[in-house]
Amino acid sequence: MSAPLLQVRNLSKSYAALKVTDDVSLDVHPGEIHAIIGPNGAGKTTLIAQLSGQLRPDSGHVHYMGQDITRLPMAARVRMGLARSFQLTTLLPGFTALENVAIAVQAREGSSFRFFRAAASERALNDQAMDALRDVGLNSRATQLAGSLSHGEKRQLELAVALATRPRLLLLDEPLAGTGHEEATLLIALFARLRSRVTMMLIEHDMDAVFRLADRVSVLVYGRIIASGTPAEMRADAAVRAAYLGEEEG
Repeated sequence: MSAPLLQVRNLSKSYAALKVTDDVSLDVHPGEIHAIIGPNGAGKTTLIAQLSGQLRPDSGHVHYMGQDITRLPMAARVRMGLARSFQLTTLLPGFTALENVAIAVQAREGSSFRFFRAAASERALNDQAMDALRDVGLNSRATQLAGSLSHGEKRQLELAVALATRPRLLLLDEPLAGTGHEEATLLIALFARLRSRVTMMLIEHDMDAVFRLADRVSVLVYGRIIASGTPAEMRADAAVRAAYLGEEEG
C-alpha cells in the first residue's frame, strides 16, 4: 500500500472537562474514500475542523503529504490541496453559482477578481469555475443566484467550490444532510465518479451511502476511534454494532 496522504497521530481536543477528540490516530491513503462514522456527539465534526485547520488541537499531530501541518492555518492547507465542505452550506446566497466558484478560484490563484465586476470580465477565472460546475453537473445553473438553488443543488455547488481549489484531499462533513432520496442518489453517484481524481474523508450518517462508497471505515465513539477496517469488517464487528450500527439499524 502507498504511503498515507494524511496521517493523524494522537489528536486530542478538550473543552473544559469534556474530551471531544481523544487520542485519535488514523491514516488516509491516496485514492481512497475513508469514512468516519459514529453517533451524534462523537466528535466527528471537531475532528474535521482540526484536520482542515479551522480548529487547533490541544495535542497530537497532523501530517499531510509528509509535512507536519498541525499548526498551519486553513488557507495554507487549502493551497496545499486540502479542502473541506461544511455540514451546513457556506455559500454566498446573493451571488450566482458561477461567482461563488470563481471566488474559490481567485483564492487559489490570487486573481484580480472583484465581487462587483461582471463575471464575463474575468474569462480565465470563469472558465475554470465553469469546469468545476460542469464536474458536479451544475453548469446549466451557472447564472442562478446561489440562494435560489434547491438544497441538493446547494450541496453540488458547495462541492464545486471545493473542487475549484484543486484538492488532493477533500474533507466532506455530512454532504447528504437534508437531501431527499433523489438528491442523495445524485450526490452518491457524483462522489463515486470523483473518486478517481480526489481522495476523500467522508463523515456521513447515511449508512447505505457509507457502505456503497467507502474503501475503509473508522468508527468514532466518545471522541475515540474504536475500530477501523473495510465496510465488511465493520459490519461484522460486534463492538461496532453495539456502539453504533445496531443503533442505526434498530
